[in-house]
Amino acid sequence: MRPAPIILFVYNRPEHTLKTLSALQKNDLAADSDLYIFSDGPKNESDKEAITAVRNIISTCTGFKHVSVSMQETNKGLAYSVINGVSEILSKHDRAIVLEDDILTAENFLTYMNNALEFYEDKKDLFSISGYRFPFKIPQSYTDDVLISPRASSWGWATWKDRWTSADWEMKDYAAFATDKNQQDLFNKGGVDLSKMLHRQMTGQINSWAIRWCYAHFKHHAYCLYPVNSVAMNFGNDSSGVHSPATNKYHVDINHTSKQIRFIYPIHEDPNILKAFRLFFKVSWKDRFEYLINLFLK
Repeated sequence: MRPAPIILFVYNRPEHTLKTLSALQKNDLAADSDLYIFSDGPKNESDKEAITAVRNIISTCTGFKHVSVSMQETNKGLAYSVINGVSEILSKHDRAIVLEDDILTAENFLTYMNNALEFYEDKKDLFSISGYRFPFKIPQSYTDDVLISPRASSWGWATWKDRWTSADWEMKDYAAFATDKNQQDLFNKGGVDLSKMLHRQMTGQINSWAIRWCYAHFKHHAYCLYPVNSVAMNFGNDSSGVHSPATNKYHVDINHTSKQIRFIYPIHEDPNILKAFRLFFKVSWKDRFEYLINLFLK
């Protein structure tokens, strides 16, 4: 099995980019993997110095089988970059592993991802693989190494060409969904915030590829696979990113063990896991207050 290509999206955070690449280079399959880096362009003059620093880092990147760098002259934004960048690579490959510039990975991250992509390739009820798991409490009765959720994750993930190309990024059926409370409740099985986030996307309040990717899972009655113990984490929730106000809510300890993660099939919904997902994404008044304060101070 040839390792899946890795796609990395970077912008204006040189220290984060360097840390992400350094961890990725230490992965067992790094030297056998092709790396495609997409660098977004500046929004304004103040961005140029940081973007130049990022591009100096990625232009001299080593440790992979092949490194390809694509640099935008102008700013396209994360949603455009991810949708078009992943689509471009998956036009040439049947699977891909995707990272942004603030994802720290364990040494076995690529091994887990490639093994999962191979194991679940023909299981069409699985749309994506995540290396990160949100830090909710796992019931003691749960003994598997992996779990599923209808909610996708964007923090170190992978998918296949046939799943990715089935997503409708224009959301042509949203008008019908917006008036169907039953469908909204079903979509919210992955978290009570999902329908609200999709509404914000469709009314132009946010520009998110990830919520539309979650909706693609929902429309195809599909799931995202998560490891019980994370092999990736987002360290960018420090107010340095465009979409990342400071918070410790999503912090996890990475699992660096070399023990092979056991996969399961058929996959099945665990009601306790789904309940944990919903509770984790239930926004408290404290969370709302902290978010608004961080947004105001940013």
